[in-house]
Amino acid sequence: MDALRTPDDRFSSLEDWPFAPQYLESFPHGMRLHYIDEGPSDAEDVFLCLHGEPTWSYLYRKMIPVFVEAGARVVAPDWFGFGRSDKPKDDAAYTFEFHRETMIHVVEALDLKRITLVVQDWGGILGLTLPATHPDRIARLLIMNTALAIGTTPSKGFLDWRDYMANTPDLDVAKLMGRAINGASEGTLAAYAAPFPGAGYKAGVRRFPAIVPTAPDAPGAAIAREAGKWWSTEWSGKSFMAIGAQDPVLGPPVMKMMRSVIKNCPEPLVLENEGHFVQESGEVVARAALKSFAEAS
Repeated sequence: MDALRTPDDRFSSLEDWPFAPQYLESFPHGMRLHYIDEGPSDAEDVFLCLHGEPTWSYLYRKMIPVFVEAGARVVAPDWFGFGRSDKPKDDAAYTFEFHRETMIHVVEALDLKRITLVVQDWGGILGLTLPATHPDRIARLLIMNTALAIGTTPSKGFLDWRDYMANTPDLDVAKLMGRAINGASEGTLAAYAAPFPGAGYKAGVRRFPAIVPTAPDAPGAAIAREAGKWWSTEWSGKSFMAIGAQDPVLGPPVMKMMRSVIKNCPEPLVLENEGHFVQESGEVVARAALKSFAEAS
């Protein structure tokens, strides 16, 4: 697969990012995937942190230390097309199946068990389908502004976002994140933009909105429906939900619906001043989740 690799110097001296890069190179297509792997390799609990659009594992920089401090292992991969992972040049390479197979390969290659699934945005659209094939590996769920894309008609807010992305092949990631994150520093915005030195590196960014399953027969919709039934009827682990109330697309109404899907999901933590990228209040969310998990024991 013809792919680009963001130069390493784009990631030097990133603000609030002390984590060493790890790479997985065992994919059949031969590309290299980047991930963060912090904490004890033999820890009882593994936090699998899955990012969304147009971010990368940097999104979890405020949560990783809290989970490690609690004695857990934290794995935070970059989807292909994002972060330090390789980036196929062809927009058509990015499909729901391509990304889901990537997730499955990461889980199996690293043999992740007793997973606390930490998801937001596309991290949830993909990650919440994991129990359809690997239910025994999931122990807990931490869910933030996301949904199961089961092929229903999307909201106007999502359609507007999809149309915008379809007409913006060279998205200004720093500018977008600056609008979405209150008070973000220049260093933070530069870090979010670091993986994308030019339009050629943004095929994955362009494609994510276009491949959300928005029809019943769309790729990914059937497995999302299967997973939704599992979360509603078979899920017996601990859950924690945090909601960025200012999110116009995946905010409180969508998360209220998701809470009804997840069996025994407790009252959510609502962050009234936070938007789509809830992880920007990551320390607060992580500590609240750990407290909730402990109290539910």
